[in-house]
This record gives sequence, C-alpha cells and structure tokens, in this order.
Amino acid sequence: MSAHEQMRAMLDQLMGTARNGESDRHGVKFYDDSVCKSFLLQCCPHEILSSTRMDLGECPKIHDLALRADYEIASKTKDYFYDIDATEHLEAFIADCDRRTTAAKQRLAETQEELSAEVTEKANAVHELAEQIGQKLARAEALGEEGMVEESVKLMGEIDELRKKKAIAEQDYRNSMPASSYQQQKLRVCEVCSAYLGIHDNDRRLADHFGGKLHLGFITIREKLTELKKTVDKRREERGASERERSSGRRHYVGGRELDRRARRHRESARDRDGRHKDDRERGDKERDRTEKDRDRGDKERDRERERDRKRSRSRSRSRHENSRERSRGHDTREPRRSRSHRSSSRDHRRD
Repeated sequence: MSAHEQMRAMLDQLMGTARNGESDRHGVKFYDDSVCKSFLLQCCPHEILSSTRMDLGECPKIHDLALRADYEIASKTKDYFYDIDATEHLEAFIADCDRRTTAAKQRLAETQEELSAEVTEKANAVHELAEQIGQKLARAEALGEEGMVEESVKLMGEIDELRKKKAIAEQDYRNSMPASSYQQQKLRVCEVCSAYLGIHDNDRRLADHFGGKLHLGFITIREKLTELKKTVDKRREERGASERERSSGRRHYVGGRELDRRARRHRESARDRDGRHKDDRERGDKERDRTEKDRDRGDKERDRERERDRKRSRSRSRSRHENSRERSRGHDTREPRRSRSHRSSSRDHRRD
C-alpha cells in the first residue's frame, strides 16, 4: 500500500464516508445487509486471519474503514445490536474450527502407533511443557520489542525452569517405550488453531507457532467470542424489548437488524414501484397500439364503403346510359318520311 493509500485509509477510519463531503465508494450505508457487521466490531475472521496458512479469502460482505467509522459515530447515540450478529458469526466459525480439530485428532489416532495409557500421558506431559515454553518465549520476544526489558528477562527465567522440567519429562517418556518407537514423530493438534505440533519440535519452532499470526489470530477470535457470549443473552432480551417497543409505536432507538429490514423493504418497494411503472407503460403502449389498429380498421372500412359507393354510382350511370340508347333506337325504327322526288315518281307510276 502506497503512502497516499495509507493516508486515505487513516482519514476514512477517523472521519467516515462524509469526509470532505464525499459519499462512500460502495454506495451503501453501514446498516445495509451487504456490510459485514463483524468487521464493524473488528472481529471478522476473514480480516484477522488474512495472509496466514488458514487465509479465508475475501469476505463476501463489504469491509470499509469509512463505514466502520460511520458505525462508531452512530452507535454513540443508537444501539444497533450488532454484537449479537457478531456473536452468531463467530460461534459458527469457531464451531467449524473445532470440528476440524476433532477430525485431525481422529486421523492421528488412526495413523500413529497406538500407545498405552501410561505412555500417552507421559507424551502429553512433554507436549504441555513444550507449549508453555513456546508461548512464554513468544511473549518474551514481544515484550523485548516493545522495550519492556525487565518483564522479558523475568519470562526468560521462567522459561529456563520449564526447560529443565521438560528435559526430565522427555527422559521419562523415552524410558517408557522402545527406542525404535521413540524416534517416531508423535504429533499433537493445537487446541486453539488446529495446527499440528511435534513432540520433537524445538523451542524456536514452538515460539514461531505460538507467536505467529495464525495462532494469535485464533486467540483474538476466541477471546472476543468469550467476551460477547457473557452478555449475548441479556442483549437478545434488550433487542426483543426494543422491537416490541417499536411495534407499539413509542419513541425508541432503532436497532441494527430493524434498520437492515427497513433498508431491504425500501429497496423492495422501489423495485415494486419501478415494476408497476413499467407495467403501466407497457399497458399504455398496448392501448395505443390497439387504438391505432382500430383507427386503421376504421379507415379501411370507410375506404371500402366509398369504393362500394363509387361502384354503385358507376353502375347506375351505365344503366341510365343504356336506357337512353334503347329509347333512341326505338324512335329510329319508325318509317322515315319519303322525299318529294320519291312521291312524284310514285304518282307518275300510278298514272301509267
């Protein structure tokens, strides 16, 4: 991340989405369903375990420091009950991790050489001492980096005592079984992060494990879950009372899930309005189409009627013309008047 990006992230975290008058880049508010509520409370496993062996990838919901700042500001005046959402999220995640731990133990029991109860107890004693050394060594190194030298030196003294106890426990474990079996790597599953630990791992290896981001991340998640579970029952009762108060119409603070529901109803009603407007537009278009079709049919009918009128008019005109011609031919059949010369010829012929 560049210096400019780091500065922007710091400003987002401090001032939220409204800094310098700009709107948030995702176009959502912190109470939308698409925003990770565990991230707002700084306990999302996707963020805590990023860049570790158990990296969960990108969270399916939105992570934005500016939205977290908005939530922190708004939560000072309203109770959103997001701790309940975070509790349910972390409970599901830890339950899944515990199932993986149980499965890993089962696989070890099936693949490793079965030991007697006495030898197993001695092996577990070595493991427990080794884990204590690794945890204290990681803590001592962290204190030294923070400048707390005296506390670091004190822990190193405790580590020396544990190393002595571990050496005795290892010798006791070695003497309780054949040398060939002792050379076999006896594994154990870490109860916190489900990683495999070997009975022959040295202090450096164990310190790297217990001081690593994966193990510390699981500690953070488990501690946060333990803290939330202390008050979750009471918080659920408070949320139920708040919802009953809202349903009765009295003045109240709006909880987080209610805001989520309101935002969802608002989006659904907006989609319904858009759908109704679209249907109205489609019905209007269909009605206009029907009107135009009716108009076209009327125009065609009038054209046909006019054509029929013209044909009838032409037919009557032809009939009158034919009748006139017939009458004219009737006058022409009468005997024409004889000419004067013809009449004289006739008289002369009679005298002869």
